[in-house]
Amino acid sequence: PGPYVCAEWEFGGIPPYLLRIPDIRLRCMDPRYMTAVERYIVRLAEEIRPYQITRGGPILMIQIENEYGSFANDRNYMEKLKELWAVSGIDVPTFTGDGPTTYMLEAGTLPGSAVGLDPGSSAADFELAAKMNPGVPVFSSETYPGWLTHWGEEWARPDTSKLMREVKFLMDNKKSFNLYVIHGGTNFGFTAGANSGGKGYEPDVTSYDYDAPINEQGRPTEKYFALRKLIGSYLPKRERLPQIPDTIPSVEIPLIFPNRFTSIWDNLPEPLSSVTPNTFEAYEQDYGFILYRTELIGHKKGKLTVTEVHDYATVFLNGEYIGHLDRREDINTIDLPETRVERPVLEILVEGMGRINFGQHLIDRKGITERVTLNGMTLMNWKIYKLPMDWKYMYDLRSSGKVINKPGIFFKGNFSLAITGDTYFDVSAYKKGVVWVNGHNLGRYWDIGPQRRLYCPKSFLRMGLNEIIIFDLHQTDPKPLPGRRMME
Repeated sequence: PGPYVCAEWEFGGIPPYLLRIPDIRLRCMDPRYMTAVERYIVRLAEEIRPYQITRGGPILMIQIENEYGSFANDRNYMEKLKELWAVSGIDVPTFTGDGPTTYMLEAGTLPGSAVGLDPGSSAADFELAAKMNPGVPVFSSETYPGWLTHWGEEWARPDTSKLMREVKFLMDNKKSFNLYVIHGGTNFGFTAGANSGGKGYEPDVTSYDYDAPINEQGRPTEKYFALRKLIGSYLPKRERLPQIPDTIPSVEIPLIFPNRFTSIWDNLPEPLSSVTPNTFEAYEQDYGFILYRTELIGHKKGKLTVTEVHDYATVFLNGEYIGHLDRREDINTIDLPETRVERPVLEILVEGMGRINFGQHLIDRKGITERVTLNGMTLMNWKIYKLPMDWKYMYDLRSSGKVINKPGIFFKGNFSLAITGDTYFDVSAYKKGVVWVNGHNLGRYWDIGPQRRLYCPKSFLRMGLNEIIIFDLHQTDPKPLPGRRMME
């Protein structure tokens, strides 16, 4: 349960408000971090105490942190987490989860806590864990039937034959294991995370289908049936696995024809004044977008550089769209053309995508994180417009009644349903943005793929009239979109 979980979740599950503290350190004994950790553990323990197996409930074990040996080696921190759970009334066994290497297990395991391996796929893995932390159970805490996918990649489709060999080894050798993940899911809203390995910034798609045995919508896949057959073959004679539940119903929704509704330009809040542009967190905003606006004095054309833009931005000069910046592709410069305006107005609309959730770059603040220069001159004196795209902002949206052509448009459509069910809204006709259905944020879409459809569960829909709102950073013309039964 954390405080850090990774899980391709935004910031690994750590609350981003902590990044408002400029010099905070995470996943260690930094007192500011630990104050938040203790508050979280004490409060969560109140909820889970009655459900421990020691009190007749279903909770068998509690994990201490997650893959800590891949991150750091603060043993005092790990021991403190274990102690906090104990003094909060959590008395079930504890375990850690780490990769099966010597350095990860030395830094990440704890005496008296079971060792989870991510994954445990060979006899050598289990032997190493037993050597590094003797006298405790060892199991495979993350056996991977699928994998995550980033924007701009092909869907991850790992080799099923390797998985089957691994599960057979575990079953043959009577090793306990956990499939991560058995059931796919969805990073609704702004909860999708990101990686930053050798390829730089890699934001995760909205879907967390993960190529899992049970897909994002809850349907069993061919991989599920293969695993079921293999695992079922180890049952004693005359014992059978329970029947598979009925398939969750899904619905097709005929083409919806949205219209231009309004734009961010007609829904700007009162601005903050800032000598230099700063991060979302410095302005006490966690998610969404921020518009940075300034007048050009001195240099008025040439090479604009936004150092360390996090993560995607559209650039406007005197209201005209100039181009975009993209952290993912390391695009942080753009040429500003000459204008006849005495004091040209520069606007940079920055989208904060998922915060990095794994590795050494967890401190991932959003927005303009360094400075903006034009031909090397630092640009000063900015107006800051906070656009969190949260429930209140969306509720307060008002139509301007104007002709809207400047990118940054909200499209709105209505559709009526006689029956409800899960569906996937096909946004392949749009470019980059976010979708809401009846006020529920379905997440981000991006035409670089591979995801083209956003999952909408039945619980977000209602009989009769429904509403869909699409915010697109680039598109200025509405396009029809349907609801489909399947993800792709």
